[in-house]
Parts: sequence; C-alpha cells; structure tokens
Amino acid sequence: MSVTQDIVVTYWRPRKVIAKLLSMGTREDRALAILIAACTIIFIAQWPRLAREAHLTGQELNPMLGGALMAWLFIAPLLAYTLAFITQIVARLLGGKQSPYGARLALFWAMLASSPINLLYGLVGGFIGAGVALNAVGIVWLGLISWFWIAGFFQAGKAEV
Repeated sequence: MSVTQDIVVTYWRPRKVIAKLLSMGTREDRALAILIAACTIIFIAQWPRLAREAHLTGQELNPMLGGALMAWLFIAPLLAYTLAFITQIVARLLGGKQSPYGARLALFWAMLASSPINLLYGLVGGFIGAGVALNAVGIVWLGLISWFWIAGFFQAGKAEV
C-alpha cells in the first residue's frame, strides 16, 4: 500500500499498519523519512495560524515562519528521537520487548498518521482563531496521536519478541 493508504488504514487498525512496517525490516532511513515527512506537514499546518497572528499583531510573517521551521524541522526530530528512546527504556525496565527501532517507528508513524488532523488544526487556527473549535480539534488530534502511538508501541513489543 502507499503511505496515504496506510494513513487511512491507521485510523481503523493502527496495529496492522505498524506490523506491516515492522515486517519490512529495520530500516532507519525509512523511520527518518517518516519523521521528516510528519514534521514537514506539521510545519506547513502552522502557516495559516502564523499568517493570522502576523496580520492581527502587525509582526513580520517571515521571522515567524523561520522560527516554526527551526522548531519543526530541526528541534522536533531531536525531541522525537529522545522521547522514543526514553519510552523504550521505560518499557524495557517494565518488561517490554520493544526494540529501539520499533519504539521510534511507533512514535514517528503516529505523528505522520495524525498529520491530517494537524492540518485541520492549522486551518481552524488560521481562519477561526482561538476558541472552542480550535480546542476541539486539538483534543481530537491529541487523542488520535496517543491512540496510534500506544497501539503501535504495543504492536512493536509483540512483533519483536
């Protein structure tokens, strides 16, 4: 399946998609590509909100976009690797069997699979602004990324026994 089809399937069967990705073998280049794609989409999702904020406050848009670029394409990947490392170590201490690659792939795939909702979040932030709608979309996004990550993380522990 293509990546977009895998994203759609993740909304119904996240464990199946992670199992398929893990069955392709340990490919760190694939995990990094998934992470960079997720961070790029999240960066793009920030554009409407930043444009609205720049317009309403009179700030320059380019420095704001530069800050978001630095945050999402340089700092966020480092934080994602760190978070995956910490969760894998904690799981190992608690008796889990996740490999470092499986833990990374589960987190990175959760970020990419939930990115359509993140795009919606950016649009709501840009067109409507802060309020109930933005909070509702944010809660949906948080729930989805948590579900995808937890399901993928447990599948990674099963697949690599």
